[in-house]
Amino acid sequence: MPEAELLFSETSQYLKSEDVAQLRNAYLFGQGAHSGQFRKSGEPYISHPLAVARILGTLHLDAPTLTAALLHDVVEDTDISKAEISERFGEPVAELVDGVSKLTKIEFQTQEEAQAENFRKMLLAMARDVRVILIKLADRLHNMRTLGVMDQVKQRRIARETLEIYAPIAHRLGLNNIYQELQELGFRYSYPLRYKVLVKATKAARGNRREVVGKILDAIDLKLKEVGLDAEVTGREKHLYSIYMKMVDKHLSFSEVLDIYGFRVIVKDISSCYVALGMLHSLYKPIPGKFKDYIAIPKNNGYQSLHSTLLGPFGIPIEMQIRTAEMHRIAENGVASHWLYKSSDDDFDDLHPETSQWLQSLVEALSGSTDSLEFLEHLKIDLFPGDVYVFTPQGKIMTLPRGSTAVDFAYAVHSDVGNCCVAAKINGENAPLRTLLKTGDRVEIVTAPYAKPNPSWLSYVATGRARSHIRYFLKNIQYDESVKLGERMLNQALLSFNINPDTINETQWEKLVRDSGVKSKDELLAEMALGKQFPAVVAKRLTLPLESVSNEQTAGPITILGTEGLTVQFAKCCRPIPGDAIVGIIKKDHGLVIHTHDCAIIANSQKSSESYLDVAWGKDITRTFEANIKVTAVNKQGVLARVAAEIAKAESNIDDIAMESDGDYTRMRFILQVNNRHHLAQILRSLRRIKDVARIIRIKS
Repeated sequence: MPEAELLFSETSQYLKSEDVAQLRNAYLFGQGAHSGQFRKSGEPYISHPLAVARILGTLHLDAPTLTAALLHDVVEDTDISKAEISERFGEPVAELVDGVSKLTKIEFQTQEEAQAENFRKMLLAMARDVRVILIKLADRLHNMRTLGVMDQVKQRRIARETLEIYAPIAHRLGLNNIYQELQELGFRYSYPLRYKVLVKATKAARGNRREVVGKILDAIDLKLKEVGLDAEVTGREKHLYSIYMKMVDKHLSFSEVLDIYGFRVIVKDISSCYVALGMLHSLYKPIPGKFKDYIAIPKNNGYQSLHSTLLGPFGIPIEMQIRTAEMHRIAENGVASHWLYKSSDDDFDDLHPETSQWLQSLVEALSGSTDSLEFLEHLKIDLFPGDVYVFTPQGKIMTLPRGSTAVDFAYAVHSDVGNCCVAAKINGENAPLRTLLKTGDRVEIVTAPYAKPNPSWLSYVATGRARSHIRYFLKNIQYDESVKLGERMLNQALLSFNINPDTINETQWEKLVRDSGVKSKDELLAEMALGKQFPAVVAKRLTLPLESVSNEQTAGPITILGTEGLTVQFAKCCRPIPGDAIVGIIKKDHGLVIHTHDCAIIANSQKSSESYLDVAWGKDITRTFEANIKVTAVNKQGVLARVAAEIAKAESNIDDIAMESDGDYTRMRFILQVNNRHHLAQILRSLRRIKDVARIIRIKS
């Protein structure tokens, strides 16, 4: 096959003769394995892995990668095993082939679940060896180039998947050429009519603007020569997908998108980049807010360049990129530039630090997520990063996606910092954890040793790393807490039936677990804590005629300490505090919710003996609780300050405050942090001593 000889000829320019011989052997082996198989276009199947290997050859990838590319479908589509590939071509090649192969032999409930698991496996292999994704991206690129033979439904599904997953991964890894071609092809097959209209419009505009582009190129070239800069200047037409997204994002028509051309200036060193920038700014006026210095602060994928948008002739905006030849090489080839122009003996640890960090975050997301669709959600979030650069207190720059909060920053520092964060200081000022971060912010995280992730964080975190760690913590820690609480609830129910919990044997438990359709005793106990099973019902089903409890054992209340975690919640309607008479209600999927006995909400609800539990406060409670009070005071200047000062003197914090005034009086609602009823009474006595305070009440509903 002529393409095979082209591959061997092209790779012989940088590979050793024995490596080219291995490629030839791999090609012949793959040709034999795929014998009799044809692509939908009618071509022999071997033409596909051959094309994939040639794409990777342009990146000067090593022999094992190209060998694996030639064999990447052998395990999936033929009877050849991974062990046979390992024996003939070595374990590294076999591992690469295995990483690329799909999970065809496992049954899934839905196509989405199957594809999500495929991505999960591929990216786990990629995190171990980035060459896996390079093969997969080349595989996808050739499939997209030949997508026209598929039916329209498949075209759109594959194109959408390419735009959502593969193109962003290529971008994240800095593979600019592959990224842009995947985007263009994805756009072409996702929106065929829009693509055709834009092709026609750009062809018409190209003729009108060719003269302008030539004029700009000549002017730039002349200006740079004036200061003695040796530079290569090129003009490029922006890609259709980039133009289309600009039209969508900014609600523009094609005629309103003026900057469809960009210009690139390549110079010898970094200092020349800034000299060239100054010269260009003196030639054409820069547009305010349209300058980015990716040399001082590189992108996550190692990309470096100066970007500036200038107002060119006839008021046309022109986008300028200024970089060195080395920066240009990295910009075009990303992680693959590690192999380009280097020997095949180099190791793979010399990747850009940010790329390595992202690959490591993938491993963490994989280990923290048991659900493939959930992992894919994390991946999609992380594949669309913005340009938010923030600083640690020590001055280290951290890059986060646009929309990140202080919680995302905390998890980016370390998972332990995220799990224990309680507050943030942004630019020296206290700020809520949900505060959106902006480029240039200096962020400091305040932690507490007993703090835990809050489920509400999931509603505003932006990074997959943060989301993965929060979900992992909630799933595992909440489960352990639920099991312990469920056991206490069941023991109380058994004692109420005069049954000693210690007399329940394993046989009875095994029967109950089997009849309940759960996997284990712990799962059943956890379901009780979360309100999915009622302790009284479980106790009745569990008990057969058993020995009664001794006289000393009675069904006492469940002790509440306030440190039970997420499985015990304190109702916001009445905000119970130690010293209040309380009652527990089992609420499905929420666990045990504690109310005061006189709470209006439970007084109006229909009581069920199965859902209500007898609870009581424990001794030596150390945590604080929220109490809601309403203070009515004469509407005078400084009254709020005096009230706040008295609260602080009584060693209480104000969590929230709301005020309203009707002229003569101001009504202030406070949520305070208190230890117990005695502490609250002390605060109220202090407030009553203020001359202008007319009335104070505690709000319980």
